[in-house]
Amino acid sequence: MGPPDFTFSPTEVAEIAQRLVRTPSVNPSLAPGEGTGEAAIARVAVDWMNAHGIRAWTEEAAPGRANAVGECGNAPGRTLVLCAHLDTVSTAGMTIPPFEAVIRENRLYGRGSYDMKGSAAAILCAAAALAQENLNGRLLVALVADEEYESLGAQDFVRRHKADACILTEPSEGRLILAHKGFLWAEVTTRGRAAHGSRWDLGVSAIARMAGIIAALEQFDAATLRRRTHPLAGPASMHSAMIQGGAGFSTYCEACTLRVERRTLPTEDHDDVFRELQAVVKAAEPGAEVMRLLDRPGLVCDRNATIASCVRAAAARVTGTNPEEAGVGYWMDAALFAAAGIPTVNYGPSGAGAHEAVEWVDMQSVVSCARVLVEAAKSFFS
Repeated sequence: MGPPDFTFSPTEVAEIAQRLVRTPSVNPSLAPGEGTGEAAIARVAVDWMNAHGIRAWTEEAAPGRANAVGECGNAPGRTLVLCAHLDTVSTAGMTIPPFEAVIRENRLYGRGSYDMKGSAAAILCAAAALAQENLNGRLLVALVADEEYESLGAQDFVRRHKADACILTEPSEGRLILAHKGFLWAEVTTRGRAAHGSRWDLGVSAIARMAGIIAALEQFDAATLRRRTHPLAGPASMHSAMIQGGAGFSTYCEACTLRVERRTLPTEDHDDVFRELQAVVKAAEPGAEVMRLLDRPGLVCDRNATIASCVRAAAARVTGTNPEEAGVGYWMDAALFAAAGIPTVNYGPSGAGAHEAVEWVDMQSVVSCARVLVEAAKSFFS
C-alpha cells in the first residue's frame, strides 16, 4: 500500500510556511525591544484556516498574547489536538535576513522556520485536508503563544479545552518522541557585609560565600545527578546559569545572587528536587537563601498508547520505515498536555539552527510531516 492521499501540493505548503516566517513573532518576554508578540501571526493563521474550511478564532492567553485555535470534524467522537508554538526567540546575532523566508535547495530560511513555523504550516495543511473528510471525531488546532518563555499559551489552551490525545510537532527529524526532561529554576542568595575595600576587618564578601555553593553544586551534578538516568531522556543535570553581585572594586560585596537550572527526569518529583537542591546549598553555606522560581514537568508517553501507535503506523506508511523512538533533553509544551491528562507524543520535521545565527527547515520533511499528521488523525478517529 502506498502513502496516503494528501490534498496540498508542496508549493502550497511552502507558501503558508513562508507567510508565517515573514510575520515577525519574537517573544516580548525574551526581547522587549524587539518582541512583537503573537497577535499578528495568530491572525494570519486564523484567516488562513477560515479560508480553508476550518472554524478558527483567537484566544487571549494573556494581554496581547494570542493563541490561534481551529476546529473541524464531529464533536461526539474522540478529540485530537495538533499543536505548535507561534513565538520565536530574538533575531539578535543572525547572519541571514530573519524574515525574508527565502527557499534555497528546498530549505526555508529565517527566524522560526525550524523552531517551529514549518511545523505550524504542516499542521495547518493537515487540518485543511482533514476538514474535507467526514471525520468521526473532532480535530483541534492549537497554535500557541509563549512557548519560548513561560508557555502561557499551552497553559491557557489546556484550561479551556479537553482532548483525548495530542500530537506536538517540535522538530524531531522524523523521530517519534515519547519522553523529554523537565526543569526547575532556582535563585540562591548569599549575604555579606558592605565595607570599604581596605577594611578587611569589617567587610565580608557575599561573592566569596557563593563560591563554595557553586563548587558544591558542580560536584553534586557530576557525582550524583549524572548517575540518575532515564532510558529515553538520558541523565539528570544541573548548572549555574547566571551570577550577579558587587558594587565596585573597592567595596566588599553585600549580596550575591546565583540562578541555577536543574534539568529533571520525567520520573522525578519537583518538590523532592527542590528540597535536595536546598540541602546541597545549605550544606555548603548555611546562611544562604534558596528561592524556587519556575518549574515544568517532564513527559513520558507509553509507547503502546493509542496516539503513539497511530503516529508510528502513519510515519511508517508515509516514509516507508518505522520511526526511531526516542526521548530528548529539552523541554516542550507536550508536558503541559500530558499533565492535563492528555496522552501526548511529538513528531516533527527536520532542519537546523534553532536559536542560532542561521536557521532553516527542510521543506520536504514539512510536507512529509503534514502527511503523517493526516494519516495519524484518520487512524485515531477510525
